[in-house]
Amino acid sequence: MPARSRYPAEELPFVSDSDQSAQKKGEKKRDIAFVEIVRFVMRRWLEHPAFLTRTLMGIALATIADVATPVLSGRLVTDISSHTGGAPHDASQLALRNDALLMVGGLIALGLVGLLGRRSSYLGITHLSLAIMQRALSQGFARVQRFSTDWHANNFAGSTVRKLTRGMWAIDTLDDTLLLLIAPEVLVLTGTTLVLAWHSPFMGAVLALSVVLFTWLSVVLTLRYVAPSARAANRWDTKVGAAIADAVTCNAVVKAFGAEHREERRLGRVLRAWSNRTLRTWIRGTNSANLQGFASLVMRMLLVALIVWQWWQGKAGPGDVAYVLTMVFLVQGYLRDLGQQVSQVQRSVNEMEELVAIFDEAPGVQDRKGAKKAAFTQGRVRFEKVTFQYPGQDTPLYQDLDVTISPGSRVALVGPSGSGKTTFTKLIQRLYDTSEGRVLIDDVNVRDVTQDSLRARIAIVPQEPMLFHRSLAENIAYARPGATQAEIERAARLANASAFIERLPEGYATLVGERGVKLSGGERQRVAIARAFLADAPLLIFDEATSSLDSESEVLVQDAMHRLMAGRTVIVVAHRLSTVMELDRILVFSKGKLMEDGAHGELVQREGGIYRRLFELQSLEG
Repeated sequence: MPARSRYPAEELPFVSDSDQSAQKKGEKKRDIAFVEIVRFVMRRWLEHPAFLTRTLMGIALATIADVATPVLSGRLVTDISSHTGGAPHDASQLALRNDALLMVGGLIALGLVGLLGRRSSYLGITHLSLAIMQRALSQGFARVQRFSTDWHANNFAGSTVRKLTRGMWAIDTLDDTLLLLIAPEVLVLTGTTLVLAWHSPFMGAVLALSVVLFTWLSVVLTLRYVAPSARAANRWDTKVGAAIADAVTCNAVVKAFGAEHREERRLGRVLRAWSNRTLRTWIRGTNSANLQGFASLVMRMLLVALIVWQWWQGKAGPGDVAYVLTMVFLVQGYLRDLGQQVSQVQRSVNEMEELVAIFDEAPGVQDRKGAKKAAFTQGRVRFEKVTFQYPGQDTPLYQDLDVTISPGSRVALVGPSGSGKTTFTKLIQRLYDTSEGRVLIDDVNVRDVTQDSLRARIAIVPQEPMLFHRSLAENIAYARPGATQAEIERAARLANASAFIERLPEGYATLVGERGVKLSGGERQRVAIARAFLADAPLLIFDEATSSLDSESEVLVQDAMHRLMAGRTVIVVAHRLSTVMELDRILVFSKGKLMEDGAHGELVQREGGIYRRLFELQSLEG
């Protein structure tokens, strides 16, 4: 009996997509450093200088107003306390009154300046953050689109979407925190410290030392105490998204096995793990805030005690006491906020780690510098001394493979599973790069042309067509977005798809559902063939397009396939040999080696041949 898993069926551990990928490759994922993420955001600030300048100018105005307010308040208290109640026309009393009124007017002006400055900074950062978020998500999506097929196979679509969107919103939070909160706080604390040092060098030194120690404490608590638990909570947040997306995507399978409660329990286990880690993060955040609050209280009491002591010694007047008290409460608020904002920065950084990791990862296949657009017309394919090895495998699949496919010929790729049939077509599309040797189409190396133009000259009809949750017309026109309705309908007729489309209430405007679930297998296949007709490419690849169809659908699809093959170079990945008997040539692979090459009539007569053995086995099964 096979060994049983040590986990019961209902208690299999949930492993994230990125963890699975790293485990398969035996690699440790590189941690993204705090400074890398901050640098990532700052570089994007500089891409929008006008919005950044408006934000910083507004912050500067508001900061100047905040620093100057305690100075004017202290002078106003001095004026008031110096008033003796003498004759109203006394010159000294008039001077005190005028100065007090000037201070009141100055405080009003500072209030208005602060208000206008903050409004300017808020409007500036609104435009700045939106521009950065839009661009980051667009660029992140573009990178994901260009990652290898292996990357997409090893990553849940739901978790990928979560990484992108969570990172995008973290940019908004980080922008607000760094520019609107921390930058003014640092400027106000610096300015206030300098003004206090001008009044009393000793108290200025005490305040400066207190601010430095408080900031150090906040950073250490955040990075060393809160951040590790926040990072773990974010990883489980990604797993929650992956678990939900996996179950929703496979809902038909869930229903087929009556497994709704099973999937709910599975999600419940993931949610419990996420909840425990999030609770620990929040508790640590509360503990950190309490310690910062205590440190701020100690600093505030120390400064108040010092100014009262100086007043007692006759070294400070009422205005000085009023200034210090006003300044202390101002600084207390900023320090309290600074401690909270440092924690907020770290949370945002944690939430951006996976987005920045996407930008940090290079696509597996990249266009060469100076690559030109493909302009293939004949469809001649040639493999020259091709050696290819999949990442993580010890031995190459292909070793010095030489194959030439003539223009306009129809060629089948046959062999057991894992023999290299599908890899052959992927190298033609340049979904992978060869380790050695060259793949040429019309005598042009596929590495010398851009990937999008290369694949635009190759029409693919896969075994399981993937359709977008869009209209039938949009799905057919995906091969040529500028196609007219008449061209779309002609392609559908050639693919034997027009009959079932026109029976639908909304016809070509019918939405097909996610992955085309509203259509039958045969209908999806005919839509894929219509898409290939519209592509009108010189090179056509079929991945056994009829292997999972009923007899009636198979006849319609095969008729459309024969019509589509006319005048093109055709490569058919064959699983059912009955579909390749009429093709011009059959290439038989085994473990990456080309073992046999010939027409059906020739290969079926070869004693001990692989093709003959496979054909006889399928004949017996039939």
